[in-house]
Amino acid sequence: MELTVHGKQMDVGDALKTHVSDKLEDLNQKYFNHAAFATVTFSREGHGHPQTKVHISIQMGKNLMVVADALANDPYASFESAADKVGKQLRRYKRKLRDNHARQEHTPEEEIMKARGYVLASQGPEEISANDDNPQTDDPAIIAEIEKEIETISVSDAVMRLELSQEPALMFRNAKHGGLNMIYRRPDGNIGWVDPQD
Repeated sequence: MELTVHGKQMDVGDALKTHVSDKLEDLNQKYFNHAAFATVTFSREGHGHPQTKVHISIQMGKNLMVVADALANDPYASFESAADKVGKQLRRYKRKLRDNHARQEHTPEEEIMKARGYVLASQGPEEISANDDNPQTDDPAIIAEIEKEIETISVSDAVMRLELSQEPALMFRNAKHGGLNMIYRRPDGNIGWVDPQD
C-alpha cells in the first residue's frame, strides 16, 4: 500500500509517520489486503486551544474509498480515533468488500457508464444584489469539472459505498433493473433512495 502522510500548518515527525504506517498496514492486512493507497492529513484546528484534526482516506479498489476524520488534543489520539473509525467501517463491510473486489476484476466495461460531474459556485445574497444589472446571475459559475463512472451495483452496495466515503450522495445504475438511482444522506441521519419509475 502506498502511503502519504502530511501536515497542514504543522510538522509531522518521523515517529508519527512510522506509527501511522504501521497502524494502517495492520488494518489493511487484517481486513482487506488490497488497498492501493492511503493519504493521512494532520491539521491544526481552533484558536487559543488548538486541537489536531486527522483526515484518513484509503483507496480500497476502483471507485471505492474509505474516509474517516477525528479531532483530539494530541495528534496520536486524533489518529487513533480516526483509525478506529476506519477499522469499524472495514469490519462492518469486510465480506462485501471482498466480494466487491472479486466482482470488479470481472466487471464487463458495459456495466460502467461514463459521466461528467460539475462543481457549481453558489452566490451569496450580497453577490446577487451587487450584480442585479447582470443578466447571467441566475447561472452559477462552474468551478470544477470531474470525470465520473456510474457503476451497476445493488442498492446495498451503494449504501455501503456512501457510508464508507462520507459523500453526501451517490448515483448508480441499479443492478436489479438497470435504471439510474440515487442515494443521499438525509438531515435526520438516515439515507434516502431515489428510484424513478417509468
